[in-house]
Amino acid sequence: MIKSEPKSILQFMATHYEVLKELFEVQKKNDFVSHQALQNCLQFHQKDILAQLTEYNILTALNNDYLFGEPYLALFEFIHQQFRPLLPEEIEQYGQAIKSLFWRIRDGMQQDKNMLLECIEALSSQIRKFTEAVVNNTKSLLLESRDLKANTKKIDYSEKIALARHLIENYISPLNKILDVNHTQSIYNELLTISQFCNTQRFRYPDEGIRRDFEKLYQLLGQAGRDLNTQSGVLTSELLPLIERIKTESQYLSGFHHYLTNGNCYRSITPPSLLTTPRENIYSKFIYENTKEYFGQFQNETQIIVIENPVATDDWFFEKSTYKANLNNALPVKDFFSWCEDAIRADTGGFTIDNFFIATSLLFEEEYEITPAGWDETIKIENETAVLILPKLKIKKRNDIPG
Repeated sequence: MIKSEPKSILQFMATHYEVLKELFEVQKKNDFVSHQALQNCLQFHQKDILAQLTEYNILTALNNDYLFGEPYLALFEFIHQQFRPLLPEEIEQYGQAIKSLFWRIRDGMQQDKNMLLECIEALSSQIRKFTEAVVNNTKSLLLESRDLKANTKKIDYSEKIALARHLIENYISPLNKILDVNHTQSIYNELLTISQFCNTQRFRYPDEGIRRDFEKLYQLLGQAGRDLNTQSGVLTSELLPLIERIKTESQYLSGFHHYLTNGNCYRSITPPSLLTTPRENIYSKFIYENTKEYFGQFQNETQIIVIENPVATDDWFFEKSTYKANLNNALPVKDFFSWCEDAIRADTGGFTIDNFFIATSLLFEEEYEITPAGWDETIKIENETAVLILPKLKIKKRNDIPG
C-alpha cells in the first residue's frame, strides 16, 4: 500500500524525470535494473532517492537488482510510444477472456441483474485492452520493421534476415490471423458476433439500465471494429510488404554471399552473370596487320610532279584613282549611279552588278557633296541577272575641300 498522496508521487516523477527515463531505458534493454546500473544512474544525476523509488513502487526489489514497476512501465511506454511487441498468445488471452465473458452474459441473461452488469463492464474492459494491445503491437512491429529495413543497428546481414523471418512467423502473421475477417475463428469475427447480440439487446432487454449498458457496449464495439480495421490495413498494406521486400532482397544477396564466401568458388561454381565481366581490349586484335599495311604503302613511293596549265582569267580590278579622276573631270554630275554604269561599260565593255557596287564606293569619299535630285526621282539600272531601282543622286565638289 502506498501511503503517499498521488499528487506527491506525480510531483516526484516530474522532478526526477531524467532519472526515471534512464531507468526505464535500462529496464527496456535488460528486462531489469541491475543494482550497479541503479547506483551509476543516481551517482551521475547526484540523487539520493532510492527510498522514494521503492516506497512509490517505481522500483521493486528482485534479489540484488530491481524491476521497474509495471504501472509505471506502461505509463512510460505510452508516453514515449515504445511498446514491446506482444506475442500472439498474450493477445489471445484478451480474446479468450472476451469469449468467456460473452458466453456468461448470453447464458445468464435471466439471472442476477448485478452480475449481468458486472459482466458487461468486464467485457467492455477486456475489449478496450484488446484493442489497445493490437494498436500498440502494430506500432511497435512497424517501427521494428522500418529499423530493420534501414538496418539502423548495423547488424550482420544474415542476422537481419533471421530477424525479418522471426517477425513474420512469430508476430505479424499470427496477428494477421487474429484480425482476419475471413477467418471464422478470429477474434475480430467474435467481436462482430457480440456486436450483433448487443444490437438486439439494447432494444429488447426489459430492464432500461441493462439496455443502456448494452448500448454503451455496442458503441464501444463499433469503435473497436473501426480501430482493428485500420490496424489490419497497416498489416496487409504496409507491414507485410515491407518485411517481404527484406526477404526478397535476401534471395539475391544471400546467393552472392554464398558465392563470394566459398573459398573454392571459381573452380567449382560458375560465376553468376552479374559477377561476370566481359574481356575488353583497348586495341584491335588486327593492329599488327593494319600497321604493317599502313607503312607498307610508302615503301615504293615515287615522286610525282603535277604541272598545272595556267588558264587566263579576265579579272577586273577597280582602279579607284582613275575612276576618281574621271569623276572629278565630269563634276558636277546630275545622276551619279548612271555615271557609274556608263564608266564601267566604257572601261570593261560590259556591266556586272558586282563591279557596279564596287564603283559606287566613291560616294563615301569626303571631298564630294551628295544630294538627292528629288525625293521621288528614281532610276533603273539592269543587266541580264538583276534590276536595280535607285534614287537619283547629284554629286559635286565640296566647297570647303581644296581642289
